[in-house]
Amino acid sequence: MSADNSCSDILLPLRNLCNSVKFIRDRVKDGESSSDCSGDFNTATFWNTLIQAVKATSQEATKLSLAFSKPPVPSSQDAERLADSTQQAVLALSTVYYWIPKTQGIILRRAVRDATVDVLEGMVQLLDVILNSPLQSLSPEQLMSTGGVWASCDLFEQLPRDNRLAVLAVLTSYQGVVKDAIEEMEQAQVENEDPFGDILDDEDLDARGNQDTYWSEADRRLMGPCQGLMKASVACLKKLGSAVRSNGKADTPDNIAQLDDLADITHDISPSVDDLALSLYPPMDHAAVELNASKLAFVLKKVLEIIRATHVCSESDLTWVQFLEGAVEHNLQKARRAAEGSD
Repeated sequence: MSADNSCSDILLPLRNLCNSVKFIRDRVKDGESSSDCSGDFNTATFWNTLIQAVKATSQEATKLSLAFSKPPVPSSQDAERLADSTQQAVLALSTVYYWIPKTQGIILRRAVRDATVDVLEGMVQLLDVILNSPLQSLSPEQLMSTGGVWASCDLFEQLPRDNRLAVLAVLTSYQGVVKDAIEEMEQAQVENEDPFGDILDDEDLDARGNQDTYWSEADRRLMGPCQGLMKASVACLKKLGSAVRSNGKADTPDNIAQLDDLADITHDISPSVDDLALSLYPPMDHAAVELNASKLAFVLKKVLEIIRATHVCSESDLTWVQFLEGAVEHNLQKARRAAEGSD
C-alpha cells in the first residue's frame, strides 16, 4: 500500500466523523426534540448524565488530539475506533440535551443548547485542524482547538440549573450591555470631542464642519431626557433582576412560563437603547431621536406592565414599578417637547 493510500485510509474515518458531528450540531441548533418527556423528567438525573456526557466528549477530544500529534500515526483500525468512540460520545451528549423539555423553561433549555452547540463546534474545528495539518505534528492551531473543546466542556459546570437562574443570567447580561451604552454616551459628552474623530480623516472632518461633529444647545436639551430613558432602562433591569432573585420560582409550569416571558420582553430593551444612543450622536436628527425615544418608552412600559402581572412582583416591588412608569412617561414627554423646540 502506498503512503498516499495509507494516509487516505487513516483520515477517512475522521472525515466521516467530522461530517457526522456537523450534522449533529445542526440538529441541536434547531433545538427541537422528537418528543416531550416532561412527565418523566428528573432534574438530578438529567444534570448528572449531562455532566458525564460532557466529560466523555472532552476525553475523546484529548485522545483524538494526542493520537495525531506525534508518531507513530494510528493504524486504520485505530483511527476507525477513535472515530467511533468520539461519535458515540457526541451522540450521547446531544441525546441528553434533548431530554430537557420546554416545560423546564425556554431560557434554561436555550442555555443548555448553546453550551452543547459550542462543544460540537469545538469538535468540528479540532477535526478540521487535524485533517488539514501534517500528520505527526502538534500545531499551535491543534493545541488551541483542543483547548477550545476543554473550555466549552468546563462551562457546563457553571450553567444555571433552573429557569430562575437562567433568566437571572440573561437579565444580568442585558443590564451590562445597556450600562455600556450609557457610559459611552456619558464619556463622549465629558470629552466634548467629535465622537467620529477617530474614524474619519482630517479632510472628512473639515468637510463636515462643526455642526456635524458637535452637539448644539438644542441637541443637548434633547439628550437629557433621552439619557433619562436610558437610565430608566438599566434601573428596570437591575430592579427586575433583584425581584427575580428574591421572588422568582421555577416550581410550576405557570411560574416557569412567566420567567420566560420576562426574559423575552426584556430582550428588546438593549437594542432599543442602542438605537436611541446611536441617534444621539451628531449630526442629530431630532425627529429620528424622538422616534427612537418613543420606541424605547413603549418597550419599557410593556416590560413594566408584564412585571406587574408576574409572581416576581411583590407588593413592595410595586413601588419601583410605579416610579419607573412615571419616570419613563416624564422623560418621554420632555423629549418630545425638546424635539419640537418648545422646551
